Amino acid sequence: LIESLGFNLTWFAILVAVNLQTAWLSPPVALSAYFLKGVVPEWDLKDIYIGMMQFMVLQIIGLILIVLTIGVFIMNYEKETEVAVISTKYGDMIVEFYPDVAPMHVESFVALANEKYFDGTTFHRVIPDFVIQGGDPNSKLENRSLHGTGGRAGKFFGIGDENDSSTWLIPQEFNSIPHEKGVLSMARTNDPNSASSQFFVCHGDPSFLDNNYTVFGKVIQGLEVIDSIANVEKDMNDNPLEKIEMTVKMMKRSEVLEK
Repeated sequence: LIESLGFNLTWFAILVAVNLQTAWLSPPVALSAYFLKGVVPEWDLKDIYIGMMQFMVLQIIGLILIVLTIGVFIMNYEKETEVAVISTKYGDMIVEFYPDVAPMHVESFVALANEKYFDGTTFHRVIPDFVIQGGDPNSKLENRSLHGTGGRAGKFFGIGDENDSSTWLIPQEFNSIPHEKGVLSMARTNDPNSASSQFFVCHGDPSFLDNNYTVFGKVIQGLEVIDSIANVEKDMNDNPLEKIEMTVKMMKRSEVLEK
């Protein structure tokens, strides 16, 4: 709806600007017609001055609308929605984000993805009908007991030492979006304000997580990949016996979604 409204307003502005820019031609054309007929119009200087001022105002308004129109086009071009492509050996999951309800979590995830922070990390906790969890840099280590113990936020959000990025955490942004299959949410400790880089994708519909964990996106393509990961063989800590590594890349929505 917003994109449609912006599109319509843009074309409205173009039409108005064109009309205003061409409006100044009318008086000179009319005046020329008078002279061609051999008739000199009885205008005093005051009328001419008022007319000129009106034309100048129209010109200025028209120029402003043209500048605004160009600005709208530039903003629409630069702000094409990005999605995350989470690639695994089982295929790709394409994720859209919800910055309106969880701006800090989205910003952190995108920042880490652009750092290639997630590349080479694994889904270290997989539970059928519940979640698949990943995003821990410690999951790159051979010591499996450390998997699930690391991570940090993508920038400083007021929690931790600003000068030590390893301590950065994200404040909670609990919202009303339900946890259902494909939903992207942020893992944390018992402290609501302890989210870092670890995230999980719902395999089932764990509604008991609603309003207790921050939902900030959803898988919109590749749900079958979640099924494949959730059902692999794993150890007693729900860590897959064979590593399921990931890479995460930010891409333009139009570049990756099927037509």
